[in-house]
Amino acid sequence: QVQLVESGGGLVQAGGSLRLSCAASGSAFSIFVMGWYRQAPGNQRELVAEVNRGGSTNYADSVKGRFTISRDSDKNTQYLQMNSLKPEDTAAYYCSARAIVAGLPLRDYWGQGTQVTVSS
Repeated sequence: QVQLVESGGGLVQAGGSLRLSCAASGSAFSIFVMGWYRQAPGNQRELVAEVNRGGSTNYADSVKGRFTISRDSDKNTQYLQMNSLKPEDTAAYYCSARAIVAGLPLRDYWGQGTQVTVSS
């Protein structure tokens, strides 16, 4: 199994910044893609950003130019730098990892989520 632990959420005013971190741990695993998703009350979970092991990134249109995803493969850690935050960015943010664990098929693993609240 892969365990994902997020940190860095909180309350910030519109226009402010936050940095989320997610550390992966476990044994005999290999991560192919790491990403961040978010879910606001009443909405479906949506992709915010993802990065593959080659460093290629993909962003939701709503966060392009404001959010930056990065990954430290040696530490199995990823980050989401969020700038120019807007009230509509308010949501629970979830770390994800698409990984193979020895003897198991490729699948997605999820963190417990961290709340980001942006006040206007």
